[in-house]
Amino acid sequence: MTCQTPPAAPLAVRLRGVGRRFRRTAALSDVTLDLPEGVVCGLLGRNGAGKTTLMSLLAGHDRPSTGSVEVFGADPFAHAPTTSAVSFVRDDQRYPDDFRLRHVLAVAPRFHAAWSAERAAELVDAFRLPSRTDVKKYSRGQLSALGIVLGLASRAPLTVFDEPYLGLDAGARQVFYRQLVTDLAEHPRTVVVSTHLVDETEALLDRVVVLEGGRVVRDSTVDEARAAAYTVSGPAAAVDALTAGLRVLASHRLGGLRSATVEGELTDEVDAAARRAGAHTGAASLQELVLAHGAEPEVGAPGAAPTSTAARASEGVPA
Repeated sequence: MTCQTPPAAPLAVRLRGVGRRFRRTAALSDVTLDLPEGVVCGLLGRNGAGKTTLMSLLAGHDRPSTGSVEVFGADPFAHAPTTSAVSFVRDDQRYPDDFRLRHVLAVAPRFHAAWSAERAAELVDAFRLPSRTDVKKYSRGQLSALGIVLGLASRAPLTVFDEPYLGLDAGARQVFYRQLVTDLAEHPRTVVVSTHLVDETEALLDRVVVLEGGRVVRDSTVDEARAAAYTVSGPAAAVDALTAGLRVLASHRLGGLRSATVEGELTDEVDAAARRAGAHTGAASLQELVLAHGAEPEVGAPGAAPTSTAARASEGVPA
């Protein structure tokens, strides 16, 4: 019997060597990325890492300075049917001053052929959005909830959320997570979500893409990302010895103690060596891994990865 490798899933997103410059500032540099259809991808990174710029390219709201962007096999900037297959919910979405909820829900179907009015009504009820208030008077949380309504009810094959939870309290965020899971079970699609609440959203994600200084520094499944780093903490001399020659993503000192986030697998041998030296090890959380990328390493720390010029230049770059 011959075992055959299952065919790879079709790609929803294909980027090759993508760069985007704003005058002298590079927001993205040499980004190459594949996202299969049907995955939920967390787009992670610090402010200014290039996340919003990348999402704008996926939605066809902008075009790259270099390289190519394909969404479902076509250039979203130049191909109108592809643009309509993408719902991009921005964190700074603006509406006409006189718009109320009914106006927004009446306009949205013009942009998305698969729009579900029934789903929109369910979500409006779930978030308790007011119908008699001008949208411009909505609170930050209500605007975020309205964006979630538009994104999920669009049924767009590629749905992109830029910080969808801003202003939402913990209860409303849980409503979003439950509604997202329910919607994906009934109508599978590709979702890209930019978020800083990594610990909260981790269970929803299939893949993570971490940007730093406009470059992709990690592109993997969630399980691969979880296994990609570990922490070592204890007396500074012991941690220095244990991390010598290793790639240290982040390091912190407090008096005679030091904590380091190290790239690599936490093995039994590593853990045993740390215990013999009077130090402790632990798996780095996905949140810690994201924070470590681009962190300013301690000057002179053994094994510390130097801060890249791209990371320094990213300050002030559009997110």
